[in-house]
Amino acid sequence: QVQLVESGGGLVQPGGSLRLSCAASGIIFSIYDMNWYRQAPGKQRELAAGITSGGKIVYADSVKGRFTISRDNAKTTVYLQMNSLEPEDTAVYSCNANWIGLDYWGKGTLVTVSS
Repeated sequence: QVQLVESGGGLVQPGGSLRLSCAASGIIFSIYDMNWYRQAPGKQRELAAGITSGGKIVYADSVKGRFTISRDNAKTTVYLQMNSLEPEDTAVYSCNANWIGLDYWGKGTLVTVSS
């Protein structure tokens, strides 16, 4: 059974930081591309950051320079370090694992940036 379990969300003030984690089980983690998607209230889901099995990284323009994605294959975990958070970063952040058409999702974790 495949499970992706996100943690680390919460309420943070503008300018603050959070670190999201996504622990994966039931997959051969090292061969999967891992992604963090986010969906803000009333908006479509968008890719925030992704890291391939080979370590290639992509970011949405809106988070470049503020967010850092990384993965630890030994711990089967992907991380999203989020700095200089803005109210516009408020969203449900969901972890995604993808490998040649196989697609798995976590339930998401809510990040709220507000003073």
